[in-house]
Amino acid sequence: MEGLVRSLGSSPRAIAFLAVPDDAVLSIAGRLARAGRRIPDTVAFAHLSGALPLGALEPLRATHPIGSFHPLQSFPEPRPPDSLRGIVVAVDASRPPLLRRLSILARAVGARPKHVGDSQRALYHAAAVFASNYVDVLLAEGVRLLEAEGWSEKEARAGLLALAEGTLASVRNRGVVAALTGPVRRGDVNTIERHVASLSGPAAALYRMLGLNALEIAVEAGLEPAAAERVQRALTEKTAATRRRRRS
Repeated sequence: MEGLVRSLGSSPRAIAFLAVPDDAVLSIAGRLARAGRRIPDTVAFAHLSGALPLGALEPLRATHPIGSFHPLQSFPEPRPPDSLRGIVVAVDASRPPLLRRLSILARAVGARPKHVGDSQRALYHAAAVFASNYVDVLLAEGVRLLEAEGWSEKEARAGLLALAEGTLASVRNRGVVAALTGPVRRGDVNTIERHVASLSGPAAALYRMLGLNALEIAVEAGLEPAAAERVQRALTEKTAATRRRRRS
């Protein structure tokens, strides 16, 4: 079990963080609970998962405070401590004193604590997946499309990253609605139809799905109803397939 628990604090009132994969948290909590009095009851335990509820530490609840501490940051490799500055850390705990200590710890590393309870954690973590993992997936799809047209991976990645970074800057400065640009926002149906016709398989389905999501934002940003209706027709699979058959 050595190496599975990382403790902070020199006093007996320490917080032990379970830095293990999600699927291992419950079993490790059970092994720790079976240690009994060998672990002082003043030791609190917290997992680092964004998706798991406090129940993942249920074997320890009767004898120890339990909590969660999830930095809203990606860690594909070790990062320096300053990578935590300015980020959000989702915290929760079975007892108020531990919740306060976890919040203080988040602030101590330069982060902003946010209480995320059990009922919120699944959607909270799904939102994180959209904003992190799926951004990577979308960039990978864009790189693949450009590579198919003869670009090198390096060229495609550099070009699309600059575009994505500009988008993130706009979202930061203006918010998600005002930052939306592109053919859906403009109601440019002819361009959308050309895009759909050029794509096939999963890429086409993904384009249409995201386009319909973008359409909701475009309407909020002020796209006229008649233009929105035309865009919706262009993005539906049935309509796109019919147009492709007519062209062939």
